[in-house]
Amino acid sequence: MAEPDFLRFRDDELHEEPAVALDAFLAGQPNASAVRLEAGEDARALIPYLDKLALIEVDFPRFRDGRGYSSARTLREAGYTGELRAAGDVLVDQIDHMRRCGFDSFAPYAPIDPEVLDASLKRYDYRYQPAADGAVPVWKLRHG
Repeated sequence: MAEPDFLRFRDDELHEEPAVALDAFLAGQPNASAVRLEAGEDARALIPYLDKLALIEVDFPRFRDGRGYSSARTLREAGYTGELRAAGDVLVDQIDHMRRCGFDSFAPYAPIDPEVLDASLKRYDYRYQPAADGAVPVWKLRHG
């Protein structure tokens, strides 16, 4: 498998330290600043360490596996402000939804055409639910 190209929606410098596995981090590598969550691992285990982590990479082994969305929301709601990267089988039509859940960096297996990505991100004019991206829901715009 080829090394992924990164898509980032952050202004800070790319974090290049390799991410350690969650088990390794919890068992004895607490000085690591990047952790990788595999599908099905509990993101809540990282909550006590969020202020020490610059990158949390969440694995998407298959495009239809949505557990990473829950991990992202859990981490953002717990106050994590560092880079949250979706890695793996990430498709262009998922990126907008992933950003709403709190992902701000992407490492897809396959390259994504920038024009297709731009069109995908501009697809929806309005949002109906509040989310991690801070977009104001349309009902709130209309009714305060």
